[in-house]
Amino acid sequence: MQNKIAAIDALSQKARILPVIVINDPADVLPFADAMAAGGLKTLEITLRSAYGLDAVRLLRKERPELTVGVGTVLDTSMFDAAIEAGAQFIVTPGCTDEILEAGVKSDVPLLPGIATPSDIMRAYRLGYRRFKLFPANVYGGIDALKAFAGPFGDLRFCPTGGVNPGNVKAYFQQSNVMCVGGSWMLPSDVIKARDWAKIEQLCREALATLD
Repeated sequence: MQNKIAAIDALSQKARILPVIVINDPADVLPFADAMAAGGLKTLEITLRSAYGLDAVRLLRKERPELTVGVGTVLDTSMFDAAIEAGAQFIVTPGCTDEILEAGVKSDVPLLPGIATPSDIMRAYRLGYRRFKLFPANVYGGIDALKAFAGPFGDLRFCPTGGVNPGNVKAYFQQSNVMCVGGSWMLPSDVIKARDWAKIEQLCREALATLD
């Protein structure tokens, strides 16, 4: 597991913000990704919240090899296997089951499992996991939860996702156990629907600038 922990650390350090992406039109994939990359977001989490997620991953892995492309909203092992087949470079789940955690141990592709409680953490901890997605962060305590986790789980790092926004993202990064954050506030649905890729680029750049 050590090499997979190191891989997650490396992509988190590079990404800082992990955009949570829903593809609703296959024609949008490349211009959407190009706009995010131009704005500084080159590590992408393509979710399986639409029917086009896996095809988007395949296309990006072929046409944009300079990007780091992962798959999110993986709910079971069949989705896990499909994400691997599509070329996912990392996998993110909203929660954790024993089956998914065990699949992640066996796979060469790093898994960032979603957790919300100490029991979730301990279930994954015994299998060697040390990096987690706190989701939905705003519902399960946010910054206060991260501060509480820092006591008993001092060697863990988290990617809080859910309710992260321009008003609190900097405060999240001030927590020593935060390695990156996930979110979609820089990807407004109306801007995507309008295919205003210049605006997406601007919003991604502004999101990263908030951290400085």
